Amino acid sequence: MHTGRLIFSQVMDYLPTHIFRQCVNRYHGNRKIKNFTCLDQFLCMAFAQLTYRESLRDIEVCLRAQHNKLYHMGIRGGIARNTLANANKTRDWRIYADLAQSLITTARKLYINEDLGLDLDNTVYALDASTIDLCLSVFPWATFRQTKAAVKLHTLLDLRGNIPTFIHITDGKVHDVNVLDILIPEPGAFYIMDRGYLDFKRLYTMHNTGAFFLIRAKSNTLYKRRYSHKTDTSGGLICDQTIMLTGLKTSVDYPQALRRVKYHDTATGKTFNFLTNNFAISAQIVADLYKQRWQVELFFKWIKQHLRIKSFYGTSENAVKSQIWIAVSVYVLIAIIKKQLGIKENLYTILQVLSVTVFEKTPLIQAVTGSAYRNDKAQSAIQLKLFD
Repeated sequence: MHTGRLIFSQVMDYLPTHIFRQCVNRYHGNRKIKNFTCLDQFLCMAFAQLTYRESLRDIEVCLRAQHNKLYHMGIRGGIARNTLANANKTRDWRIYADLAQSLITTARKLYINEDLGLDLDNTVYALDASTIDLCLSVFPWATFRQTKAAVKLHTLLDLRGNIPTFIHITDGKVHDVNVLDILIPEPGAFYIMDRGYLDFKRLYTMHNTGAFFLIRAKSNTLYKRRYSHKTDTSGGLICDQTIMLTGLKTSVDYPQALRRVKYHDTATGKTFNFLTNNFAISAQIVADLYKQRWQVELFFKWIKQHLRIKSFYGTSENAVKSQIWIAVSVYVLIAIIKKQLGIKENLYTILQVLSVTVFEKTPLIQAVTGSAYRNDKAQSAIQLKLFD
């Protein structure tokens, strides 16, 4: 990236425009559109995500204040909140869902060798769901409870790079565990889940596909100990056991042996009971793996910072889903930039820096790292030779 270009433009240079055009054409996004194209919509929404805009009026005022820079940002259409609102309402949200999936595929290839800090070569996923509360009178389609509405984000996060590989958006009534019915397990991968996903019939289906799960047990889980393994209790481990479920229903739903690891976290003072179908890794790695689950909480924190109730720019289902998928696309795009530029700062730091520098004209890597970046290769390319 050379000096003189807006940081926003430098970020958007990493957007695969040919893939974006394919997604738009697939769903006829620009059909009968003359001025404000799907790309204009995406760039405006990406700007809003990066800079924490609160409303359509907020987006309009900020971009119009920088009207002389819109062309350099790639925005060719006129900026009006009614135009943007109509685009969010009518243009198929699947355009941005497909774009996000393409970016996710690219990002996963870049992060496939990322170090988890554990002696483990398997792919590790964290599965969780987050509920975004809404006003029932404004979002009547997002049913949740009698007096309130909500949407729920079911997310599978690849912990090598914290890349969301699967996102399913439902209304708030859908229980977390139901997402296991549509999730296709990857053989050999670990799936880390909280107690909300404890359904032994579904877990047994996952086990039969060759995938591994790690989940917290409920206090009323009935089982009998078959064997106790030797355990080093100096690091917080209490026991490592092979068990069989004895509940009337659970013993039928999961008829094979499970591994139970009990661990006391001295930092929080909490004691955890973990269940897994993997008997090969050490008990300490089982406990350390579950600690990695907090990464998905950070992802939800970032999503919710950008998707506060007053930050939804439309009330229709299409507008809400479009905004969520564009937010995910921006998140993954920054992850791609981090890897390709070799930036050591974490994603959340990068996003915070970008939120206040999008109109600056410094090299992107210099703005993010604060280093005195010089493109010596570019300078030498224009240096004239005095002697052969």
